[in-house]
Amino acid sequence: MASAVPAHTHDVVIVGGGHNALVASAYLARAGHSVVVLERLDHVGGAAVSERPWAGVDARLSRYSYLVSLLPRRVIDDLGLDIALMRRRYSSYTPDPSDPSRGILVDTADASATAASFGRVTGGTAEAGRFAAFYDRISPVARHLFPTVTEPLHRRGAVRRGLGDDALWEDLVERPLGEVLRASLDSDIARGIALTDGLIGTFSSADDESLRQNRCFLYHVIGGGTGDWDVPVGGMGRVSGELERAARAAGADMRTRAEVTAISPEGEVEVVFGDGRPETLRGRVVLSGVGPTVLAGLLGGASAPPPAPEGAQVKVNMLLRRLPRLRDTAVAPEAAFAGTFHINETMTQLDDAYRTASGGGIPDPLPAEIYCHSLTDPSILGPELRASGAQTLTLFGLQVPHRLVAGVDRDAARAALLAAARASLDSVLAEPIADIVFQAPDGSPCIEARTTADLEESLGMVGGDIFHGLLSWPWASDDEPLKTPAQRWGVSTDHDRVLLCGSGARRGGAVSGIGGHNAAMAALEMLRV
Repeated sequence: MASAVPAHTHDVVIVGGGHNALVASAYLARAGHSVVVLERLDHVGGAAVSERPWAGVDARLSRYSYLVSLLPRRVIDDLGLDIALMRRRYSSYTPDPSDPSRGILVDTADASATAASFGRVTGGTAEAGRFAAFYDRISPVARHLFPTVTEPLHRRGAVRRGLGDDALWEDLVERPLGEVLRASLDSDIARGIALTDGLIGTFSSADDESLRQNRCFLYHVIGGGTGDWDVPVGGMGRVSGELERAARAAGADMRTRAEVTAISPEGEVEVVFGDGRPETLRGRVVLSGVGPTVLAGLLGGASAPPPAPEGAQVKVNMLLRRLPRLRDTAVAPEAAFAGTFHINETMTQLDDAYRTASGGGIPDPLPAEIYCHSLTDPSILGPELRASGAQTLTLFGLQVPHRLVAGVDRDAARAALLAAARASLDSVLAEPIADIVFQAPDGSPCIEARTTADLEESLGMVGGDIFHGLLSWPWASDDEPLKTPAQRWGVSTDHDRVLLCGSGARRGGAVSGIGGHNAAMAALEMLRV
Protein backbone atom coordinates (compact mmCIF):
# COMPACT_ATOMS: atom_id res chain seq x y z
CA MET A 1 0.00 0.00 0.00
CA ALA A 2 1.35 3.42 -0.91
CA SER A 3 2.27 5.63 2.01
CA ALA A 4 0.00 8.58 2.70
CA VAL A 5 1.08 12.02 1.51
CA PRO A 6 2.16 13.99 4.58
CA ALA A 7 -0.09 16.84 5.65
CA HIS A 8 2.91 19.13 5.51
CA THR A 9 6.64 18.93 4.91
CA HIS A 10 7.43 22.08 6.91
CA ASP A 11 5.74 24.35 9.36
CA VAL A 12 6.67 27.32 7.17
CA VAL A 13 7.69 27.57 3.51
CA ILE A 14 9.11 30.97 2.57
CA VAL A 15 9.15 31.96 -1.10
CA GLY A 16 12.01 34.32 -1.92
CA GLY A 17 15.22 34.87 0.01
CA GLY A 18 15.41 38.63 0.45
CA HIS A 19 16.34 40.25 3.75
CA ASN A 20 12.73 40.18 4.99
CA ALA A 21 12.51 36.44 4.33
CA LEU A 22 15.70 35.96 6.30
CA VAL A 23 14.27 37.92 9.23
CA ALA A 24 11.10 35.83 9.21
CA SER A 25 13.00 32.54 8.91
CA ALA A 26 15.27 33.43 11.82
CA TYR A 27 12.37 34.30 14.14
CA LEU A 28 10.38 31.21 13.21
CA ALA A 29 13.29 28.77 13.40
CA ARG A 30 14.33 30.20 16.75
CA ALA A 31 10.82 29.42 17.98
CA GLY A 32 11.38 25.78 17.08
CA HIS A 33 9.50 25.58 13.80
CA SER A 34 10.70 23.80 10.66
CA VAL A 35 11.40 26.47 8.05
CA VAL A 36 12.61 26.32 4.46
CA VAL A 37 13.56 29.35 2.36
CA LEU A 38 13.37 29.02 -1.44
CA GLU A 39 15.47 31.49 -3.42
CA ARG A 40 15.62 31.61 -7.24
CA LEU A 41 19.16 33.05 -7.35
CA ASP A 42 22.34 31.34 -6.20
CA HIS A 43 22.49 33.51 -3.08
CA VAL A 44 20.10 35.03 -0.56
CA GLY A 45 19.75 38.70 0.37
CA GLY A 46 17.71 40.03 -2.55
CA ALA A 47 18.44 43.72 -3.08
CA ALA A 48 20.35 44.03 0.21
CA VAL A 49 23.65 42.63 -1.06
CA SER A 50 27.23 43.75 -1.58
CA GLU A 51 29.03 42.86 -4.79
CA ARG A 52 32.25 43.57 -6.68
CA PRO A 53 30.87 45.00 -9.95
CA TRP A 54 34.23 45.34 -11.70
CA ALA A 55 36.61 42.43 -12.29
CA GLY A 56 39.97 42.89 -10.61
CA VAL A 57 38.87 45.89 -8.56
CA ASP A 58 38.78 45.45 -4.77
CA ALA A 59 35.65 47.53 -4.16
CA ARG A 60 32.62 45.92 -2.57
CA LEU A 61 29.53 48.05 -3.17
CA SER A 62 25.98 47.96 -1.89
CA ARG A 63 24.78 47.43 -5.44
CA TYR A 64 21.06 48.03 -4.97
CA SER A 65 19.88 49.11 -1.49
CA TYR A 66 22.40 51.39 0.14
CA LEU A 67 21.27 53.01 3.43
CA VAL A 68 19.52 51.83 6.59
CA SER A 69 16.92 53.78 8.54
CA LEU A 70 13.93 51.59 9.19
CA LEU A 71 15.62 48.46 10.60
CA PRO A 72 14.30 48.37 14.18
CA ARG A 73 16.72 47.89 17.06
CA ARG A 74 14.28 45.24 18.29
CA VAL A 75 15.08 43.02 15.28
CA ILE A 76 18.84 43.49 15.69
CA ASP A 77 18.67 42.63 19.39
CA ASP A 78 16.15 39.78 19.10
CA LEU A 79 18.23 37.99 16.48
CA GLY A 80 21.63 38.82 17.95
CA LEU A 81 22.87 40.51 14.79
CA ASP A 82 26.43 41.81 14.69
CA ILE A 83 25.66 44.93 12.64
CA ALA A 84 27.24 48.35 13.07
CA LEU A 85 25.41 51.37 11.67
CA MET A 86 27.31 54.63 11.31
CA ARG A 87 25.57 57.98 11.61
CA ARG A 88 26.61 60.63 9.08
CA ARG A 89 27.55 64.02 10.53
CA TYR A 90 26.55 65.90 7.40
CA SER A 91 22.90 65.49 6.53
CA SER A 92 23.08 66.99 3.05
CA TYR A 93 24.77 69.35 0.64
CA THR A 94 22.77 71.06 -2.09
CA PRO A 95 24.45 73.23 -4.73
CA ASP A 96 22.34 76.14 -5.96
CA PRO A 97 21.38 75.10 -9.51
CA SER A 98 21.31 78.76 -10.60
CA ASP A 99 24.84 79.31 -9.26
CA PRO A 100 26.71 76.09 -8.26
CA SER A 101 29.54 78.18 -6.76
CA ARG A 102 27.37 78.29 -3.62
CA GLY A 103 25.36 75.66 -1.83
CA ILE A 104 23.59 74.65 1.39
CA LEU A 105 25.50 72.33 3.74
CA VAL A 106 23.37 70.93 6.57
CA ASP A 107 25.86 70.11 9.33
CA THR A 108 24.17 68.36 12.25
CA ALA A 109 27.08 69.24 14.53
CA ASP A 110 27.30 72.96 13.68
CA ALA A 111 24.08 74.96 13.45
CA SER A 112 25.93 78.23 12.82
CA ALA A 113 27.76 76.75 9.82
CA THR A 114 24.45 75.47 8.49
CA ALA A 115 22.87 78.90 8.90
CA ALA A 116 25.82 80.55 7.16
CA SER A 117 25.48 78.23 4.15
CA PHE A 118 21.75 79.00 3.94
CA GLY A 119 22.68 82.66 4.03
CA ARG A 120 25.04 82.34 1.07
CA VAL A 121 22.24 80.88 -1.05
CA THR A 122 19.09 82.60 0.25
CA GLY A 123 20.53 85.96 1.30
CA GLY A 124 19.87 85.55 5.00
CA THR A 125 19.76 83.04 7.83
CA ALA A 126 15.99 83.08 8.38
CA GLU A 127 15.45 80.15 6.01
CA ALA A 128 17.84 78.04 8.08
CA GLY A 129 15.62 78.69 11.07
CA ARG A 130 12.50 77.77 9.14
CA PHE A 131 14.16 74.58 7.87
CA ALA A 132 15.15 73.53 11.39
CA ALA A 133 11.71 74.45 12.74
CA PHE A 134 9.99 72.31 10.08
CA TYR A 135 11.92 69.21 11.06
CA ASP A 136 11.51 69.97 14.76
CA ARG A 137 7.78 70.19 14.17
CA ILE A 138 7.53 66.79 12.47
CA SER A 139 9.93 64.98 14.84
CA PRO A 140 7.12 63.87 17.22
CA VAL A 141 5.66 61.84 14.35
CA ALA A 142 8.79 59.68 14.24
CA ARG A 143 8.93 59.24 18.01
CA HIS A 144 5.24 58.35 18.17
CA LEU A 145 4.90 56.20 15.07
CA PHE A 146 8.12 54.21 14.70
CA PRO A 147 7.63 52.04 17.82
CA THR A 148 4.28 50.89 16.38
CA VAL A 149 5.69 49.35 13.20
CA THR A 150 6.70 46.15 15.03
CA GLU A 151 3.36 45.88 16.79
CA PRO A 152 -0.06 44.78 15.54
CA LEU A 153 -1.58 47.53 13.40
CA HIS A 154 -2.96 50.50 15.31
CA ARG A 155 -6.16 52.11 14.12
CA ARG A 156 -5.97 55.41 12.23
CA GLY A 157 -8.02 57.28 14.82
CA ALA A 158 -5.89 56.00 17.68
CA VAL A 159 -2.68 57.05 15.90
CA ARG A 160 -4.07 60.52 15.28
CA ARG A 161 -5.19 60.93 18.88
CA GLY A 162 -1.85 59.64 20.16
CA LEU A 163 0.03 62.20 18.08
CA GLY A 164 -1.95 64.93 19.79
CA ASP A 165 -1.44 67.51 17.03
CA ASP A 166 -4.37 67.72 14.63
CA ALA A 167 -2.76 70.47 12.55
CA LEU A 168 0.36 68.37 11.97
CA TRP A 169 -1.75 65.33 11.11
CA GLU A 170 -3.70 67.38 8.57
CA ASP A 171 -0.49 68.68 7.00
CA LEU A 172 1.19 65.28 6.62
CA VAL A 173 -1.74 62.90 6.13
CA GLU A 174 -4.71 64.80 4.73
CA ARG A 175 -3.23 67.34 2.28
CA PRO A 176 -0.56 67.09 -0.46
CA LEU A 177 2.96 67.48 0.88
CA GLY A 178 3.63 70.50 -1.31
CA GLU A 179 1.18 72.58 0.72
CA VAL A 180 2.98 72.21 4.05
CA LEU A 181 6.37 72.68 2.38
CA ARG A 182 5.29 75.98 0.83
CA ALA A 183 3.77 77.10 4.12
CA SER A 184 6.87 76.15 6.13
CA LEU A 185 9.73 77.13 3.80
CA ASP A 186 10.25 80.20 1.62
CA SER A 187 12.90 79.06 -0.84
CA ASP A 188 12.53 76.72 -3.79
CA ILE A 189 15.81 74.99 -2.89
CA ALA A 190 14.88 74.26 0.75
CA ARG A 191 11.46 72.99 -0.30
CA GLY A 192 13.18 70.67 -2.76
CA ILE A 193 15.56 69.28 -0.14
CA ALA A 194 12.55 68.25 1.93
CA LEU A 195 10.45 67.03 -1.00
CA THR A 196 13.08 64.51 -2.15
CA ASP A 197 12.21 62.28 0.83
CA GLY A 198 8.77 61.88 -0.71
CA LEU A 199 10.10 60.82 -4.11
CA ILE A 200 12.59 58.02 -3.42
CA GLY A 201 11.43 55.25 -5.76
CA THR A 202 8.09 57.07 -6.02
CA PHE A 203 6.82 58.82 -9.15
CA SER A 204 4.84 61.80 -7.95
CA SER A 205 4.65 65.57 -7.75
CA ALA A 206 4.54 67.82 -4.71
CA ASP A 207 0.79 68.33 -5.08
CA ASP A 208 -0.30 64.86 -6.19
CA GLU A 209 -3.81 64.35 -4.81
CA SER A 210 -3.14 60.60 -4.36
CA LEU A 211 -0.75 61.54 -1.50
CA ARG A 212 1.72 58.84 -2.54
CA GLN A 213 4.47 61.42 -1.97
CA ASN A 214 3.18 61.95 1.59
CA ARG A 215 3.33 58.25 2.37
CA CYS A 216 6.86 57.95 1.02
CA PHE A 217 7.89 61.04 2.98
CA LEU A 218 6.42 59.64 6.18
CA TYR A 219 8.43 56.42 5.96
CA HIS A 220 11.60 58.39 5.29
CA VAL A 221 11.26 60.63 8.33
CA ILE A 222 10.22 58.08 10.99
CA GLY A 223 13.11 55.61 10.81
CA GLY A 224 14.58 54.71 14.20
CA GLY A 225 12.32 57.31 15.76
CA THR A 226 14.63 60.04 14.44
CA GLY A 227 14.56 59.81 10.65
CA ASP A 228 18.34 59.40 10.44
CA TRP A 229 19.71 57.28 7.59
CA ASP A 230 22.81 55.29 8.48
CA VAL A 231 25.58 53.53 6.61
CA PRO A 232 25.97 49.79 7.40
CA VAL A 233 29.62 49.05 8.10
CA GLY A 234 30.82 46.49 5.58
CA GLY A 235 28.05 47.36 3.15
CA MET A 236 24.53 46.04 2.74
CA GLY A 237 25.89 42.53 2.32
CA ARG A 238 26.89 42.60 5.97
CA VAL A 239 23.23 43.09 6.93
CA SER A 240 21.98 40.17 4.85
CA GLY A 241 24.97 38.09 5.83
CA GLU A 242 24.18 38.48 9.50
CA LEU A 243 20.52 37.68 8.91
CA GLU A 244 21.47 34.55 6.99
CA ARG A 245 23.86 33.52 9.77
CA ALA A 246 21.15 33.99 12.40
CA ALA A 247 18.61 32.02 10.38
CA ARG A 248 20.96 29.12 9.66
CA ALA A 249 22.13 28.99 13.28
CA ALA A 250 18.49 28.67 14.35
CA GLY A 251 18.01 25.74 11.97
CA ALA A 252 16.35 27.34 8.94
CA ASP A 253 16.94 25.45 5.69
CA MET A 254 18.22 27.74 2.91
CA ARG A 255 17.76 26.42 -0.61
CA THR A 256 19.10 28.54 -3.46
CA ARG A 257 18.65 27.99 -7.20
CA ALA A 258 15.10 27.01 -6.30
CA GLU A 259 12.51 28.35 -8.76
CA VAL A 260 9.00 28.39 -7.33
CA THR A 261 6.50 27.78 -10.13
CA ALA A 262 3.18 27.64 -8.29
CA ILE A 263 1.58 28.13 -4.88
CA SER A 264 -1.80 26.83 -3.81
CA PRO A 265 -4.04 28.54 -1.26
CA GLU A 266 -3.79 25.33 0.80
CA GLY A 267 -0.03 25.74 1.27
CA GLU A 268 1.42 23.59 -1.50
CA VAL A 269 4.51 25.08 -3.15
CA GLU A 270 5.77 23.69 -6.47
CA VAL A 271 9.50 24.24 -6.92
CA VAL A 272 12.12 23.28 -9.50
CA PHE A 273 15.71 23.12 -8.28
CA GLY A 274 18.81 24.04 -10.25
CA ASP A 275 19.43 20.45 -11.30
CA GLY A 276 15.98 20.29 -12.90
CA ARG A 277 14.45 18.27 -10.10
CA PRO A 278 10.83 19.23 -9.27
CA GLU A 279 9.45 18.92 -5.79
CA THR A 280 6.27 19.79 -3.93
CA LEU A 281 6.63 21.27 -0.46
CA ARG A 282 3.69 21.69 1.87
CA GLY A 283 3.66 24.33 4.57
CA ARG A 284 1.24 24.84 7.38
CA VAL A 285 1.90 28.48 6.50
CA VAL A 286 3.45 29.96 3.35
CA LEU A 287 5.21 33.32 3.52
CA SER A 288 5.72 35.29 0.32
CA GLY A 289 8.83 37.43 0.13
CA VAL A 290 8.15 38.17 -3.53
CA GLY A 291 6.01 41.08 -4.60
CA PRO A 292 2.21 40.81 -4.53
CA THR A 293 2.11 40.87 -8.35
CA VAL A 294 4.51 37.93 -8.56
CA LEU A 295 2.57 36.12 -5.85
CA ALA A 296 -0.69 36.58 -7.77
CA GLY A 297 0.93 34.91 -10.77
CA LEU A 298 2.16 31.98 -8.68
CA LEU A 299 -1.34 31.53 -7.26
CA GLY A 300 -2.56 31.08 -10.82
CA GLY A 301 -5.74 33.09 -10.74
CA ALA A 302 -6.70 32.19 -7.19
CA SER A 303 -6.20 35.89 -6.33
CA ALA A 304 -7.03 39.06 -8.20
CA PRO A 305 -3.82 40.73 -9.43
CA PRO A 306 -2.96 44.00 -7.66
CA PRO A 307 -2.37 47.25 -9.60
CA ALA A 308 0.79 47.02 -11.70
CA PRO A 309 3.76 48.35 -9.70
CA GLU A 310 6.05 50.97 -11.22
CA GLY A 311 9.45 51.92 -9.89
CA ALA A 312 10.79 55.40 -10.58
CA GLN A 313 14.56 55.54 -10.29
CA VAL A 314 17.91 54.89 -11.89
CA LYS A 315 20.94 53.95 -9.80
CA VAL A 316 24.51 54.60 -10.90
CA ASN A 317 27.45 53.03 -9.06
CA MET A 318 30.90 54.55 -9.55
CA LEU A 319 34.43 54.20 -8.29
CA LEU A 320 36.47 57.40 -8.51
CA ARG A 321 40.22 58.00 -8.31
CA ARG A 322 39.44 60.79 -5.84
CA LEU A 323 36.58 63.02 -4.78
CA PRO A 324 35.43 65.52 -7.42
CA ARG A 325 36.25 69.19 -7.11
CA LEU A 326 33.32 71.49 -6.41
CA ARG A 327 32.52 74.86 -7.88
CA ASP A 328 31.69 75.90 -4.32
CA THR A 329 35.10 76.60 -2.77
CA ALA A 330 33.55 77.38 0.64
CA VAL A 331 32.70 73.70 1.22
CA ALA A 332 35.23 70.88 1.40
CA PRO A 333 34.38 67.90 -0.84
CA GLU A 334 34.88 65.62 2.19
CA ALA A 335 31.93 67.38 3.83
CA ALA A 336 29.76 67.81 0.74
CA PHE A 337 29.96 64.15 -0.27
CA ALA A 338 29.72 62.69 3.24
CA GLY A 339 25.94 63.15 3.42
CA THR A 340 23.25 63.27 0.76
CA PHE A 341 24.41 65.43 -2.15
CA HIS A 342 21.31 66.88 -3.89
CA ILE A 343 21.61 67.70 -7.60
CA ASN A 344 19.02 69.79 -9.45
CA GLU A 345 16.39 69.05 -6.82
CA THR A 346 14.59 72.31 -6.15
CA MET A 347 10.83 71.84 -5.82
CA THR A 348 10.33 73.46 -9.23
CA GLN A 349 12.88 71.16 -10.85
CA LEU A 350 11.34 68.08 -9.24
CA ASP A 351 7.86 69.00 -10.43
CA ASP A 352 9.14 69.93 -13.91
CA ALA A 353 10.88 66.54 -14.07
CA TYR A 354 7.62 64.84 -13.13
CA ARG A 355 5.79 66.58 -15.97
CA THR A 356 8.52 65.72 -18.48
CA ALA A 357 8.57 62.06 -17.50
CA SER A 358 4.76 61.93 -17.51
CA GLY A 359 4.99 62.97 -21.16
CA GLY A 360 7.47 60.21 -21.94
CA GLY A 361 10.72 62.17 -21.79
CA ILE A 362 13.85 61.85 -19.67
CA PRO A 363 14.03 64.87 -17.34
CA ASP A 364 16.67 67.45 -18.23
CA PRO A 365 18.23 68.15 -15.85
CA LEU A 366 17.74 64.81 -14.13
CA PRO A 367 17.07 65.30 -10.39
CA ALA A 368 19.48 63.10 -8.46
CA GLU A 369 21.23 62.60 -5.18
CA ILE A 370 24.58 61.00 -4.53
CA TYR A 371 26.31 59.31 -1.63
CA CYS A 372 29.95 58.51 -0.94
CA HIS A 373 29.77 55.48 1.37
CA SER A 374 33.53 55.00 1.47
CA LEU A 375 33.95 58.30 3.34
CA THR A 376 31.85 56.90 6.19
CA ASP A 377 32.93 53.27 5.82
CA PRO A 378 36.37 52.89 4.19
CA SER A 379 36.26 49.12 4.81
CA ILE A 380 34.33 48.58 1.56
CA LEU A 381 37.56 49.38 -0.33
CA GLY A 382 40.68 47.24 -0.35
CA PRO A 383 43.90 48.60 1.26
CA GLU A 384 45.47 49.67 -2.02
CA LEU A 385 42.39 51.58 -3.12
CA ARG A 386 42.12 53.31 0.26
CA ALA A 387 45.79 54.31 0.11
CA SER A 388 45.35 55.72 -3.39
CA GLY A 389 42.53 58.06 -2.32
CA ALA A 390 39.84 56.26 -4.33
CA GLN A 391 36.21 56.75 -3.30
CA THR A 392 32.88 55.20 -4.21
CA LEU A 393 30.01 57.31 -5.47
CA THR A 394 26.39 56.20 -5.72
CA LEU A 395 23.91 58.28 -7.70
CA PHE A 396 20.16 57.79 -7.32
CA GLY A 397 18.12 59.50 -10.02
CA LEU A 398 14.51 60.53 -9.31
CA GLN A 399 11.41 60.93 -11.49
CA VAL A 400 12.41 58.10 -13.83
CA PRO A 401 9.30 55.90 -14.05
CA HIS A 402 9.56 52.40 -15.45
CA ARG A 403 7.42 53.41 -18.44
CA LEU A 404 10.48 55.25 -19.83
CA VAL A 405 12.44 51.99 -20.20
CA ALA A 406 9.72 49.34 -20.54
CA GLY A 407 9.80 47.77 -23.98
CA VAL A 408 12.85 49.82 -24.99
CA ASP A 409 16.20 48.34 -25.97
CA ARG A 410 17.84 47.63 -22.61
CA ASP A 411 21.29 48.93 -23.50
CA ALA A 412 19.98 52.05 -25.22
CA ALA A 413 17.74 52.95 -22.28
CA ARG A 414 20.58 52.42 -19.83
CA ALA A 415 22.95 54.55 -21.91
CA ALA A 416 20.42 57.38 -22.21
CA LEU A 417 19.77 57.49 -18.46
CA LEU A 418 23.48 57.27 -17.67
CA ALA A 419 24.14 60.20 -20.01
CA ALA A 420 21.39 62.22 -18.30
CA ALA A 421 22.83 61.39 -14.86
CA ARG A 422 26.34 62.40 -15.91
CA ALA A 423 25.14 65.69 -17.40
CA SER A 424 23.19 66.56 -14.26
CA LEU A 425 26.17 65.75 -12.03
CA ASP A 426 28.62 67.63 -14.23
CA SER A 427 26.44 70.74 -14.04
CA VAL A 428 27.38 71.25 -10.38
CA LEU A 429 31.00 70.03 -10.42
CA ALA A 430 34.18 71.90 -11.29
CA GLU A 431 35.31 69.04 -13.57
CA PRO A 432 33.65 66.33 -15.66
CA ILE A 433 33.00 63.20 -13.63
CA ALA A 434 34.34 61.08 -16.52
CA ASP A 435 37.83 62.53 -15.96
CA ILE A 436 38.16 60.97 -12.50
CA VAL A 437 36.38 57.63 -12.90
CA PHE A 438 38.65 54.76 -11.85
CA GLN A 439 39.66 52.30 -14.56
CA ALA A 440 39.54 48.53 -14.12
CA PRO A 441 42.60 46.46 -15.12
CA ASP A 442 41.08 45.88 -18.56
CA GLY A 443 40.85 49.65 -19.11
CA SER A 444 37.08 49.89 -18.74
CA PRO A 445 35.60 52.69 -16.58
CA CYS A 446 34.27 51.65 -13.16
CA ILE A 447 30.75 52.96 -13.64
CA GLU A 448 27.46 51.10 -14.05
CA ALA A 449 23.82 52.10 -14.33
CA ARG A 450 20.95 49.96 -13.04
CA THR A 451 17.52 50.81 -14.41
CA THR A 452 14.11 49.61 -13.27
CA ALA A 453 14.23 47.14 -16.17
CA ASP A 454 17.50 45.76 -14.80
CA LEU A 455 15.91 45.32 -11.37
CA GLU A 456 12.96 43.56 -12.93
CA GLU A 457 15.23 41.15 -14.81
CA SER A 458 17.84 40.47 -12.14
CA LEU A 459 15.74 40.52 -8.96
CA GLY A 460 12.24 39.78 -10.20
CA MET A 461 10.93 43.16 -9.01
CA VAL A 462 8.00 43.83 -11.34
CA GLY A 463 8.33 47.29 -12.83
CA GLY A 464 11.59 47.74 -10.94
CA ASP A 465 9.50 48.85 -7.97
CA ILE A 466 11.66 48.71 -4.84
CA PHE A 467 8.49 48.86 -2.71
CA HIS A 468 6.69 46.03 -4.60
CA GLY A 469 3.74 48.38 -5.15
CA LEU A 470 2.19 51.51 -3.70
CA LEU A 471 3.20 52.29 -0.13
CA SER A 472 0.35 52.22 2.37
CA TRP A 473 -0.10 54.26 5.53
CA PRO A 474 1.48 52.41 8.48
CA TRP A 475 -1.82 51.96 10.29
CA ALA A 476 -5.23 50.35 9.74
CA SER A 477 -8.32 52.31 8.85
CA ASP A 478 -10.90 52.61 11.59
CA ASP A 479 -13.28 50.12 9.97
CA GLU A 480 -10.72 47.68 8.54
CA PRO A 481 -11.21 44.04 9.67
CA LEU A 482 -8.45 42.94 12.07
CA LYS A 483 -9.85 39.58 13.10
CA THR A 484 -7.03 37.26 12.01
CA PRO A 485 -3.35 37.33 12.98
CA ALA A 486 -2.44 38.15 9.38
CA GLN A 487 -4.84 41.09 9.30
CA ARG A 488 -3.69 42.41 12.67
CA TRP A 489 -0.02 42.31 11.59
CA GLY A 490 -0.66 43.79 8.13
CA VAL A 491 0.53 40.72 6.19
CA SER A 492 -2.74 39.20 4.94
CA THR A 493 -3.60 38.02 1.44
CA ASP A 494 -6.84 36.62 0.04
CA HIS A 495 -5.85 33.23 1.50
CA ASP A 496 -5.59 32.40 5.17
CA ARG A 497 -2.47 30.23 4.90
CA VAL A 498 -0.51 32.55 2.58
CA LEU A 499 1.04 35.67 4.12
CA LEU A 500 3.12 38.55 2.78
CA CYS A 501 6.55 38.95 4.33
CA GLY A 502 8.36 41.29 1.94
CA SER A 503 8.29 44.93 0.93
CA GLY A 504 4.71 44.51 -0.27
CA ALA A 505 3.46 43.91 3.27
CA ARG A 506 1.80 46.75 5.16
CA ARG A 507 4.65 48.84 6.61
CA GLY A 508 7.06 47.16 4.19
CA GLY A 509 9.61 48.87 1.99
CA ALA A 510 13.30 49.80 2.35
CA VAL A 511 15.83 47.72 4.27
CA SER A 512 13.80 47.34 7.43
CA GLY A 513 13.02 43.71 8.14
CA ILE A 514 9.61 44.94 9.30
CA GLY A 515 7.67 42.87 6.79
CA GLY A 516 9.60 39.77 7.83
CA HIS A 517 9.22 40.46 11.55
CA ASN A 518 5.47 41.04 11.29
CA ALA A 519 4.86 38.01 9.09
CA ALA A 520 6.76 35.90 11.61
CA MET A 521 4.67 37.25 14.49
CA ALA A 522 1.44 36.44 12.62
CA ALA A 523 2.69 32.97 11.68
CA LEU A 524 3.67 32.25 15.28
CA GLU A 525 0.11 33.01 16.37
CA MET A 526 -1.29 30.76 13.64
CA LEU A 527 1.07 27.88 14.41
CA ARG A 528 0.03 27.82 18.05
CA VAL A 529 -3.43 26.63 17.02
